[in-house]
Amino acid sequence: MNKTTLKFELDLDFVLVAITAQLKDYVFCFKINKQLGTDFSKITDLEMLFSNDEELFYFSRYFYLTPESETEYYIIANKGTEGFLVPEMRKVDFFLLIRNYIDKEDLRRVISGLNKIPEVLVAAEVDPKKLKSKENLIF
Repeated sequence: MNKTTLKFELDLDFVLVAITAQLKDYVFCFKINKQLGTDFSKITDLEMLFSNDEELFYFSRYFYLTPESETEYYIIANKGTEGFLVPEMRKVDFFLLIRNYIDKEDLRRVISGLNKIPEVLVAAEVDPKKLKSKENLIF
């Protein structure tokens, strides 16, 4: 009897920046908008179901779209209503998730701008493939 195996691979076609800044999400986005000249605005919270107990967890989310390149930027809080979006990175307060194309120079400029915000302790690129909870970042 022949066996067929199905391999499932997650589409991790995005850039991820981990940010440590002990600010409220709306204050953080205000400071990013001011520093980088962006226009992040609040969108519906990310809803996640982590276990079979049917309890939903909510993580605040902000969105910005660059009109010229159609690059999507999301700011997602790592700490939600009852836990962490990426539990193995408990010290991270926010993630900047960038979809579509961003070149290395623009990414360096964004990370450098984030690090210039006085309340930001660190902003650094993270390889999403190395995270245990990478599936939580797909929405």
